[in-house]
Amino acid sequence: MEKAFEKIILHTGEDLSRPGLKKTPARAAKAFEYLTSGYKVDLNQLINNALFPSESEEMVMVKDIELFSLCEHHLLPFIGRCHVAYIPNGKVLGLSKIARVVDMFSRRLQIQETLAQQIASTIQKVTSAQGVGVIIEAKHMCMMMRGVEKQNSSMKTSAMLGLFRSNQSTRTEFLALLGDH
Repeated sequence: MEKAFEKIILHTGEDLSRPGLKKTPARAAKAFEYLTSGYKVDLNQLINNALFPSESEEMVMVKDIELFSLCEHHLLPFIGRCHVAYIPNGKVLGLSKIARVVDMFSRRLQIQETLAQQIASTIQKVTSAQGVGVIIEAKHMCMMMRGVEKQNSSMKTSAMLGLFRSNQSTRTEFLALLGDH
């Protein structure tokens, strides 16, 4: 990957021997490996048996989980937040694991619509929840830095599974708990 970044930098017309760029290919490769580290995460190790018995059938929600990802079209970042809710079905997932699932999928190349679906279906699979709702709102650098160059635009996507799709009152409760989002 370091050699690929050398080629990219050289192709811009830059001089790799100048002091500010001498170690840039190695730093860029290390950064890109981190930004795409979600491919190397094993879901079972991430969850680490953090499922706990629960009689609750009330909505569990985690709001404002920060995320960053790279769009698969331009390899430019999109940055935002994710809101995840689910209705337990005999067990609840450790709170930090929800944020870790968001991170795992965010650190892969994809589009925001796919990211929301991946998070929702994984929470559904892991918890056997009665329903899962995911909303992501993000700003996309591919739209802000190039193309139409719209600085104040943001994108919202949702993925609704189970009761969040079939039961309007569940969906309404989720959206009401989000408040101003």
